[in-house]
Amino acid sequence: MHIGIFEDHLARHFLPLTYFRPVYDLRCGILTMRQRILAFLPAKNVTLFSRTYLGPLLREENPEAEFNTVPDEPCLLINGRCIMTKKLVRELRKNPEEDCVFVNGDDTVAIRLSSPNPNQMTIDATHALLDFPQLASLKRMEVDATLVAYHWDLVQRNGELINSDFQVITGGGKRIRRSGKVHASAVLVGRKWISIGKKTEIGPGVVLDATNGPIVIGSRVRIYPQAVIEGPCFVGDGAVIKIGAKIYGSTSIGPLCKAGGEVDHSILHACANKQHDGFLGHSYIAPWVNLGAGTTTSNLKNTYGIIKVHVDGRLVDSGEMFVGLTAGDHVKTGINATLDTGSVIGPSSNVYGTTLPPKYIPAFSWGEAGAMETYGVEKALDVAVRVMGRRQVSASAAYQEVFRHVFAITENERTGHTSD
Repeated sequence: MHIGIFEDHLARHFLPLTYFRPVYDLRCGILTMRQRILAFLPAKNVTLFSRTYLGPLLREENPEAEFNTVPDEPCLLINGRCIMTKKLVRELRKNPEEDCVFVNGDDTVAIRLSSPNPNQMTIDATHALLDFPQLASLKRMEVDATLVAYHWDLVQRNGELINSDFQVITGGGKRIRRSGKVHASAVLVGRKWISIGKKTEIGPGVVLDATNGPIVIGSRVRIYPQAVIEGPCFVGDGAVIKIGAKIYGSTSIGPLCKAGGEVDHSILHACANKQHDGFLGHSYIAPWVNLGAGTTTSNLKNTYGIIKVHVDGRLVDSGEMFVGLTAGDHVKTGINATLDTGSVIGPSSNVYGTTLPPKYIPAFSWGEAGAMETYGVEKALDVAVRVMGRRQVSASAAYQEVFRHVFAITENERTGHTSD
């Protein structure tokens, strides 16, 4: 069956992480949300629904997929916020010839159409969201499903999804790889739950402790001496773990990331740097972020109270005691930067100084507490192109257009800044 993956209006709850990608391309566990959907529902034909400005970049990155068109064949359209499971797949496959909308409370989980009529469904031209009211005539079926609603949900669920993704990608532990070069003095605790990819180097005195969950290490990873990694943990292809790093459980370090110091219960999506000493906890770090030496995040209030977080222009009660930093693409912090509990920094911002900055920093901001200016888009883009080139990643014309668009759509957030 043709599979479609869409965003809904709650995709904005995941800003600033979703300025440069759809919500279904966020990592949680070992896989992204989209990868998990397609792991459980493999399909030859896939349609991706995205906001209009992301279309050219997504087409470039996914030449095999279709975009923003309702398939003219039997299809199953799935909400990209959905955490796919075996149990949910069974529910979605019941009565396969019957058209219906699968719901969980107020959330639309999926839409099954056996004989699609393109006139039955429209696409919001601005946000590329499926127009659900036009499907009101279809049968509604309540299903047991989990949909993430905010960016901190990804962090909170990261450990359990590393565990479940491990079961999926290793066939319940039957296809575990243990390749690479492991130094004789390295210690692997719970070896049967540790997977190591090809051309990976694990240095002297490294401890991999899978007592509390699996550890999956990709290919071409380098783990320097004396690093300690506690499961559940994922380290993606080409990543680097620095000397003496302390990587605690429920942490995902995506491809081409560099991690050092102390990292706990966090997600580094891909191509991010947290190389130096300093604490990062209960945080989500987007690609191309660089956290300067000594940067430390708070993830717990001194009162042990529930943390409020800035989301899309308003302050939201997270319901969580632990929330750290959410950093959008290309964010940079200076040495010894200190970030408050539940801080949110928009894309391409450069934050420095030793005074605690605001908990919310708009995209393309430059400066320190009390002295923020607007970071001009062309200057910011010039730096971004250079940074990406250091990892042999080209900032294509489509990527640069998205970069400029994000600057434009976040302009109102920077009211009061002085342009450079």
